[in-house]
Amino acid sequence: MTRAAEQAHDAEADRAAQADRAAERARAAEEDRAVDQALALVAGQSSREPRFVAQSRPQARASVQSPRQGAEQSSGQSTGRGPAPSLAAGSSGGSPRQSSDRSSGHSDDRSPGHSPARNSGNGSGNDSGHDSGGSSGQGPARDRRGQATAWSEARALAARAGRGAAPRTQRLSLERTLGHVLAEPLAALTDLPSFDTSAMDGWVVAGPGPWALGKSVGGSGELGILAGHSAPVPLPDGEGVRIATGARIPANATAVIRSEHAHVDAEKGLLYAQRQVIPGQDIRPRGQECRSGDQLLPAGTLVTPAVLGLSAAAGYDELVTVLRPRVDVLVLGDELLTAGLPHGGLIRDALGPMIGPWLRALGAEVSAPRRLGDDAEALQHALTTSEADLVITTGGTAAGPVDHVHPVLAKIGAGLLVDGVAVRPGHPMLLARLPSGGPHLVGLPGNPLAAVSGLLTLAEPLLRGLAGRAPEAPYRVVVRDEVHGHPHDTRLVPVVHGVGSAKGAGRPASGGAGAGVEHVVPLHYNGPAMLRGIAAADGLAVVPPGGVRSGTEVEILDLPWASATPWTEGCFT
Repeated sequence: MTRAAEQAHDAEADRAAQADRAAERARAAEEDRAVDQALALVAGQSSREPRFVAQSRPQARASVQSPRQGAEQSSGQSTGRGPAPSLAAGSSGGSPRQSSDRSSGHSDDRSPGHSPARNSGNGSGNDSGHDSGGSSGQGPARDRRGQATAWSEARALAARAGRGAAPRTQRLSLERTLGHVLAEPLAALTDLPSFDTSAMDGWVVAGPGPWALGKSVGGSGELGILAGHSAPVPLPDGEGVRIATGARIPANATAVIRSEHAHVDAEKGLLYAQRQVIPGQDIRPRGQECRSGDQLLPAGTLVTPAVLGLSAAAGYDELVTVLRPRVDVLVLGDELLTAGLPHGGLIRDALGPMIGPWLRALGAEVSAPRRLGDDAEALQHALTTSEADLVITTGGTAAGPVDHVHPVLAKIGAGLLVDGVAVRPGHPMLLARLPSGGPHLVGLPGNPLAAVSGLLTLAEPLLRGLAGRAPEAPYRVVVRDEVHGHPHDTRLVPVVHGVGSAKGAGRPASGGAGAGVEHVVPLHYNGPAMLRGIAAADGLAVVPPGGVRSGTEVEILDLPWASATPWTEGCFT
């Protein structure tokens, strides 16, 4: 191909990508108008009786059903209300999403070399055959592009759902609040400092020098004025007396002279300054940091060791915090082993050991994972008896013969907020609200990296809302290499941060998210069934449809433990 032909080809590709992005923005705007309606429907439904949100859809649409729905009815799993519809928050005009797109088991965009999910990491049949987002080939299955919720809208909807829940609070002693979230603003109970104090060990003086050596100000004798003692008597003009850091400044004092900047003539009984003395130097005036009643931190602030110190200084013995969200983890799949090497068609469960610590790193209280296998009755019992704020399921969100999540949600009357997301890997993920004000449910695909995508897309923003924490401010960083994209969906790609000429030099420098980071480097092993890439990553790059060229800025999703230190105990992001 000639240079001119290459340039023409690149220009055409750019125009096509711009057209795709414009269409995506238009669709997202339409979806945004449907989000509030979807949430309002779910909220109203939960206050009445357990039904799917879209139970009142027009009769003309009721005949459109997927093979899965038909199988439910013919096998006696029907709720008695006709086919159990699901609501896609991003569907046009807020109308119910038809489930016929699930008839193929989510096998679209199958790329060569990718084995089905049930043989790759966590066998739950979800995201089966999905590529990592880089293949442009379309498989023989149906096209979900017009029905899946846009990735950014799915995250926004999950965040709104979390914020919509009434917060539950508790009062904890200061030493127990580390890792919790403030339920109310932290206001100072006293001035800081509460009196004028010395910022240095040295001499406190009054008036111009040289100064006569004072010994008995405040009754402290040769030691001078010490911290922790009552207010000293006023300092006479022309005198100086020793003072310790943190000690109260006597009335009439002009400044504090550091010990290393003073000279004492013992014979004459005089104190000399070796540098110019500026009135007020090395004195911390009362209220320098704050006045009583000043707001120090807003509600939603994570309690770190520094927050503990500030709270104590401001006069607190207890803090009112938001209860950590409680999460139940349900691991689905008969083919999963909990120990040993894969054998006889069985594979190791990669998600059970990973999900709990990941959720704890997001600030949740997580129960031990329950392994239910492929048992619809056990799943239904677990969902209807859960007392958690959030239930996480792994696998079973597609439409295979033992994928029970959708049928069980339909049977118990759950409301679907998100049913498929336009993201690779992981687009069979879902977000639901169980009936009668029950917990939310995030259904993760069974493939490991696809499950990580679901955690970051739906679980993380939902948990932030439930925990009373503000959304994390996004930041963008230049990607060093070209990253192939999916033709229509967002793609999440594991990356490491690179600073200067170093590759994978770790986290951003201090000074704000992304500060000091010059680029990110995409990692290999980013297929939906792979964990090798994410295990080495600092975060995931959000790659728009069509991909990006080297030098393009992309949004970065940080991993929750990337900035953690030993004292966090897995509670901080």
